[in-house]
Amino acid sequence: MINKYRDHAANERTYLAWIRTSIAIMAFGFLIEKFNLFVDYLGKTLGNAEHFKSSQSAEFVGMLIFIIGVLMIISATVRFFRYKKFIESEESYLYAVKKTNIMLSTMMVLIAIFLLVYMSHQFLA
Repeated sequence: MINKYRDHAANERTYLAWIRTSIAIMAFGFLIEKFNLFVDYLGKTLGNAEHFKSSQSAEFVGMLIFIIGVLMIISATVRFFRYKKFIESEESYLYAVKKTNIMLSTMMVLIAIFLLVYMSHQFLA
């Protein structure tokens, strides 16, 4: 039997939840990037490229969201191994919120605000 199995299992479930979330975020960034290419292609195909032109800001946001997903995977992996070490240790450690979690959350909120402004601008135009 693995010593402190329940704690290790909880740590692994949390890690897998982070990975699933990161993959979803990366897929969303990829979708934004590919949809922008689709809009550009559609405009060229229909001969109305002026109406269906792609947006540099959408390309940038798609790539940024994808990179945030990658950073979340790296952060989750570091967290998983750090907490694994803490669980196996006999010492007591204080639980603290990490700066990387705050930074990634802040970046996601900023991107969400940007997308909200971008979509409202497209809606009102």
